Amino acid sequence: MSRLCLTPEQLEGIRRHAEASYPEECCGVLIGTLEGDRSDVERVVSVGNEREESRHNRYLISPETVLAAHKEARALGCDVIGYYHSHPDHPARPSEFDREHAWPGMSYLIVSVEKGRQVDGRSWRLSDDRESFAEEVLDVAAQAATAAQPKEAGRER
Repeated sequence: MSRLCLTPEQLEGIRRHAEASYPEECCGVLIGTLEGDRSDVERVVSVGNEREESRHNRYLISPETVLAAHKEARALGCDVIGYYHSHPDHPARPSEFDREHAWPGMSYLIVSVEKGRQVDGRSWRLSDDRESFAEEVLDVAAQAATAAQPKEAGRER
């Protein structure tokens, strides 16, 4: 089973973004490293929902914004490993629209916000055949422990 690892501070920032954006969807980019089935988030990039219509149940991150995130990731020695968005007054499960627009191998963290307060957060990965999502472990403690350890000399993360 795949695992998405974040610090408590990163998860808190996503929660604040989701609640501040309510009743519209928020969105952002997850930058980090991927080793096997484990994704470690090094940086969360909150972006504005660039969609003009149906912002209460859809989000858009423009190609220019995605490109900028990829450039930022490369500068950090990382990759774009996923995205996050909120579901106002809906469960933290991917919709059919989410599946149609997702990419295999990426983490999709979805935060459910009801009446302006986050009530759930879950992460998902799309199968290689693009037919379904599998829930991945959302690991807050492991990333915090990893972040506290010194990095190996000569190794970029």
